[in-house]
Amino acid sequence: MIFILGGGTVLMRLKDFNFHNIRTFLEYFSMITITTFACWMVHGFLRLHEPKGVSKQLRPIVRIAAAMLVAFCLNYLSVIIIPSRFLFQDMVFHHTYADFLRIIIGAFFISMFCHIVWSSLAVNIVLQKTQLENEHLKQAHLRAQLLSLQQQISPHFLFNSLSTLKHIAHDKDTKDFVVQLSHVYRYLLNINEHQITKLVDELNFIDSYLYILYQRFEGDLKVQINIPEQYHNYLIPPLAIQLLIENAIKHNALSPETPLLIEIFIENETVTVKNIRQPKKYPVESTKLGLQNINERFLLLFDKQITIDNTDESFTVHLPVISHERYYH
Repeated sequence: MIFILGGGTVLMRLKDFNFHNIRTFLEYFSMITITTFACWMVHGFLRLHEPKGVSKQLRPIVRIAAAMLVAFCLNYLSVIIIPSRFLFQDMVFHHTYADFLRIIIGAFFISMFCHIVWSSLAVNIVLQKTQLENEHLKQAHLRAQLLSLQQQISPHFLFNSLSTLKHIAHDKDTKDFVVQLSHVYRYLLNINEHQITKLVDELNFIDSYLYILYQRFEGDLKVQINIPEQYHNYLIPPLAIQLLIENAIKHNALSPETPLLIEIFIENETVTVKNIRQPKKYPVESTKLGLQNINERFLLLFDKQITIDNTDESFTVHLPVISHERYYH
């Protein structure tokens, strides 16, 4: 592109061409090429290292002015250094205002040419980047649509299967198990749309969840829940209590002789989940990520942290709850 500009300016001088001044043409071409290259580098440098303290609107003017200054200096030096016999007649410098104006105008056009080309390249890069981002967004949208479709099909399929299983089951225990399992799954699906839930809804879910656990552990597990009705409309992050029950079962031994006892009750406007410590013979390594996750949710939603009391006899977690009125006001 730089050579094209240099060649173009030389073509404008063809009327002055003869075999005696071919050196003049070569020097003229070299001078234009070097000047254009220098301006190109100035524009590129100032685009990569934008001057601090200069507004976005003034940056193009700064680049054009800086490149003009470089072009002016190079053109001025060239007409001073090169002997006049090797210059075209109208290029001989006589230190007049017209000579200075001619160099300034030439520097301006070269600088503007570089600015326009650089701007065109920048716009083209932005357009290509935008097109690529749009393509990525399109692919992500298609994947999201597919995932949404899969999520819609999966619950319907499961609920239909549970409904069919309920009808073909002959004994009452199997039917009750299917009903409670469907309640658990329905709650898990619904909470994806909510960050908080009423305590009564969480407790209803816990009842269904415990029904399934009792079928699994029979008499090895005992859970006592004592939450007065006056607290049922209080708010709590969903699955917080369930995760603590699961955590207690994971880290403690269960047997008919020493069933695991878990107590859930209200104490000073906190839901307290307490379990007797019965360490397993081969303890499960704890990452504490579950408790950390619960604490972060309470901190984010209620600006309160959970508290933990860990003794040799018991493990207790206090979950702060908040009334509906206080949360929304």
